[in-house]
Amino acid sequence: MPTADELISAETVRELAGVLEAAAPCASGWRGVAGCAAGLGGLGLSDRARLVGGAVVAEAGGGYREVAGAVRAALGRPELTGWMVWPVSEAVAAAATASGEPGDFADGLELLAALTPRLTSEFALRAFLNADLPRTLAAALAWTSSPDPAVRRLAGEGTRARLPWARRVPALTADPGVTVPVLDALYRDADPSVRRSVANHLNDLSRLDPALAAATAARWAAAPAPSTPGVVRHAMRTLVKEGDPAALALVGFHGGRADVEVVGPVLERDEVPVGGALAFTARVTNVSDAPVSLVIDYVVHHRKANGRTTPKVFKLARRTLAPGAGAELSRVHSFRPISTRVYHPGGHAVQLQVNGHRFDPAPFTLLPAGERSPRAPEGRTGDFPSGTA
Repeated sequence: MPTADELISAETVRELAGVLEAAAPCASGWRGVAGCAAGLGGLGLSDRARLVGGAVVAEAGGGYREVAGAVRAALGRPELTGWMVWPVSEAVAAAATASGEPGDFADGLELLAALTPRLTSEFALRAFLNADLPRTLAAALAWTSSPDPAVRRLAGEGTRARLPWARRVPALTADPGVTVPVLDALYRDADPSVRRSVANHLNDLSRLDPALAAATAARWAAAPAPSTPGVVRHAMRTLVKEGDPAALALVGFHGGRADVEVVGPVLERDEVPVGGALAFTARVTNVSDAPVSLVIDYVVHHRKANGRTTPKVFKLARRTLAPGAGAELSRVHSFRPISTRVYHPGGHAVQLQVNGHRFDPAPFTLLPAGERSPRAPEGRTGDFPSGTA
């Protein structure tokens, strides 16, 4: 994944200053914007965008009308594109939401819609949502009928409750249903990027209000376009992992805990070093008298620094089994250190999860990096949760 310095770099900032000077010359030559390059070190992507955006506002004269005039002039130049657009959109948002002049708020939203095809205005839209949620959502709803898919995507993406890299909007978390009208207008959109945004948005809502998310997906499934099953599957992915019955039914999985017999996981060894891998096998059999459709995951219970364990669900397989039929499963799970997870040596466990139902865990020990043990599984028990529905 590119770093902040690769996306909004010193060179990017200097290029932006050049674009602004060519489009809307000012007495300073936009040197204050170019000078921001010296202050980027150590800043994350969002902070870089806001720093440069603030300089754009200051160099333009501080008022919304001056900022908007410069930005509209720059929109006439094709060089205004890519990651330099984020700071520009932040400048528009900061100036428009701070202005007390009638019409500036609405004009700022229009300007974000004009900028979004050059990269995206989704991050800057958060300032408008925090300043006036009803007005901004009304604009987003109007954008859902735009002929430009980038603008339609802005409506669904910019209003997500948990938009990555973006500032939070507490009102969206407090009332998850407030954005559903926007999603209702977009879930059958012709553009796949818009539909993916809708699915990710509804997945955000599923973490805040599972019943609302499942009910919304059910309404869509009842009035589908050909693309709707894919949207629903992607939107319900978190609830499916959590074994939510409504979500499982929506994406076509059926079969309860009593319908299956699970053997395993059987571990290749019961000790594995950090940096190594754990191999295991399992078998799931349909013991009912009707076919079952199963989503089969596995759960690793990671040891934390405080000695407790927390579960993390990983995908394993999807199977449809006739009565009496079984599925042989295997996986090699890596414990190679990654930036998003720190491994702590000690007792761990792995267990199967079938249609949301968890079965008996198999304990193992994670050793410090470099240590190895040839011992085979010993069938130990530990302080891990037993199989639960």
